[in-house]
Amino acid sequence: MKLARLLAASAAVLTFAQPADAALTAVPSGVEAAQGALRIRVTALTDSILRVRVARESSFGEDASWAVPAAVRRQSVPVSPTADGFRTKAVIVHLDPDKLRLSVSDLSGRIIVADGAEPISVDGKAFMLRKVLPFDQHIFGMGDKTALLDRRGYTFTDWNTDFFGFTPASDPIYKSIPFYIGTSNDGASYGLFLDNSWRATFDFGHRDSNAIEISAPDGPIDYYLIAGPSVADVTRRYTDLTGKAPLAPQWALGYQQSRWGYSSDAEVRAIGQHLRSDRVPADVVWMDIDYQDRNRPFTVNTKVFPDMKKLNADMAADGFHLVAITDLHVAYLPNQGYAPYDTGMAGNHFVHKADGSVYVAPVWPGASVFPDFTRASTRAWWGNLYKDFIVDGFSGFWNDMNEPAVFETPDGSKTMPVTNIHRIESDDFATRDATHSEIHNVFGMQNTRGTFEGMARLRPNVRPFVMTRASYAGGQRYAATWTGDNSSTWDHLRLCVEQMINLGLSGFSYNGCDVGGFVGGASPELLTRWYELAAFSPVFRNHAANDAPHAEPWVDGPEHLAIRRKFIEERYRLLPYFYGLAEHNSRTGDPIMRPTFYDYPDALKLGCDQALAFTVGRNLLVAAPPRPESPQPFKICLPAGGWYDYWTGAPVAEHEFKQQPKLDFVPVFVRAGTILPKQALVQSTMRTPSGPLQVEVYPGDDCRGELYFDDGIHVNGPSLRQAITCTTTPKGLALHFGRREGSWRPWWKEIAVTVRGAKPVQITIGDQPGAADLVIAQ
Repeated sequence: MKLARLLAASAAVLTFAQPADAALTAVPSGVEAAQGALRIRVTALTDSILRVRVARESSFGEDASWAVPAAVRRQSVPVSPTADGFRTKAVIVHLDPDKLRLSVSDLSGRIIVADGAEPISVDGKAFMLRKVLPFDQHIFGMGDKTALLDRRGYTFTDWNTDFFGFTPASDPIYKSIPFYIGTSNDGASYGLFLDNSWRATFDFGHRDSNAIEISAPDGPIDYYLIAGPSVADVTRRYTDLTGKAPLAPQWALGYQQSRWGYSSDAEVRAIGQHLRSDRVPADVVWMDIDYQDRNRPFTVNTKVFPDMKKLNADMAADGFHLVAITDLHVAYLPNQGYAPYDTGMAGNHFVHKADGSVYVAPVWPGASVFPDFTRASTRAWWGNLYKDFIVDGFSGFWNDMNEPAVFETPDGSKTMPVTNIHRIESDDFATRDATHSEIHNVFGMQNTRGTFEGMARLRPNVRPFVMTRASYAGGQRYAATWTGDNSSTWDHLRLCVEQMINLGLSGFSYNGCDVGGFVGGASPELLTRWYELAAFSPVFRNHAANDAPHAEPWVDGPEHLAIRRKFIEERYRLLPYFYGLAEHNSRTGDPIMRPTFYDYPDALKLGCDQALAFTVGRNLLVAAPPRPESPQPFKICLPAGGWYDYWTGAPVAEHEFKQQPKLDFVPVFVRAGTILPKQALVQSTMRTPSGPLQVEVYPGDDCRGELYFDDGIHVNGPSLRQAITCTTTPKGLALHFGRREGSWRPWWKEIAVTVRGAKPVQITIGDQPGAADLVIAQ
């Protein structure tokens, strides 16, 4: 195929010489082709992000999205036409107009992603896309789907589902994030995000070992291809598309205590007092539905919680934040003075049945109605319901049951009928009605959007904190998440780590799972192991069901308490590092908790069972035993480059070695070249650390670190950023503090520097307001 001629440069329209029934047509920043009733358009949003739209009847339909903001969808870059497509500064697009087969290569000609032999199949409104699955390709992402870290060989369905006590083989569960990353053993990677909220299915070589098959019963054929070359590049660009998680309040990185069953003012206070008396650092106590009047959202049972404002104030005085659950179902209570129902009905804010009547179904309060969150006005009404709770002093809110979960469904679906009607009045969508089939997977996401935006309105300049169980791609803009009602088993401990890693790759960096398991009750050994690993996870929350044994740190006696406290304390010492990672995530999309291969692609080829290995940022590597219930030694594989033992500071001589499991020990390693900020132990982030800021230097190549601090609470408040680098000189180690950026005034008066290695020395240096070069002898 050869380029014929440039028809109109101003409109960027090109014609390609083809047979009469097969032609390529250039469009702004891309190319189109048609075959029968199908038309495909490929455009470049950036040099590395392509949008692919397929029209079933020649019309592409509505250009709108819950996940990708309009300004992002309208991005474009200049492209250079080629004989069979176009090229950007990063990729070459090849489109066969005979078969509508698409492939994308890098500038050297290496194929990044390619369509299969039958790339697009359409049956009425249903469709299937087929991509080639190379023999050495691994698949990651898809949110908190179960199975293994590598999705290859599995089929997954996106349909948000309340799945109490799900197993490692259960699907679907709570979230739908139709995004995956394909990466080969040499690290070459791409991402694909299908922006379709209907019940989509992804088959990663399960039916056909050489193919990825993506299908849905309806909705747009609208997807994005994201070129790497690395997993990290793909992850960052995916969050360029769907949004970055805003920086959370610092207290959200502390230890958090929860249980379905803290059922009185006295019990909540007792939990806080017990944490303080046992010297267990903690920042948050969560309040499940027990505080409500007959399980009715936005109410308080004043018989057992007589003064919620005083409870919040007293807990805050002791260094605790309270987070309250606010499920989205509103009790169906006509003419009973229940304001959420009355105001919701007055504003027509509830979902309707197909016959036009308001949909009513049982959940925790009994008969309930459900806000129609696809309306901007409904989200504003919902957000304003938080006014009294904000006045009472709650620091955050927990949106649970938002798949949405429904009890006693006649078809066993555990959710509302797909024929229910939502009204879309939001963003750049055309105002219209939509069935629940289309809205189901975005329902929880729009619920959290209403909560987040309401908090931002009611408490301006204070960072909202929202936790959600259900969500969709882009939901990280509004909420943190957890993996739902997991179980107290060793399999679920392993699954927890794999789910959190894939959530981070899918945009949700603030994620966690219920420490110890929600269902069943953990053995002392399992609970201790869970605490040890969760201390290095983004959201560190212990939570259990009301009929499960208690799982607080002290429940199994002083020996286990001491181990659990040790790891919680280490989390608090590392808070300057964790907080810096959180701020970095808000700018780049890099997860806090990562698979080892994120920064070290060669780790994909290491000969170890790395089931419970992950990194915190790029500098800390946690290598827990892959079968923690077993006393057998296990092999640790460290990526190339130097490493240090985090606990001793000693260099690690070998990259592969055996480790004997010990109940009170998790192997943790620090990358050579790391400059790690730490602080003195505090019992709460509401307390100021004493003494100097601690800076630990692990000499090696690319030796660098960064300090980032602010007040941990406010949006766009003053901050401090300072780069630190080190180099080896004939006189010793030279440590350079770059000039400070920002006006935030630090709590420390001096910085204590510790140099790790064979002959570590420790010195204390004066606080440096500007640039300073230091030479430290070893």
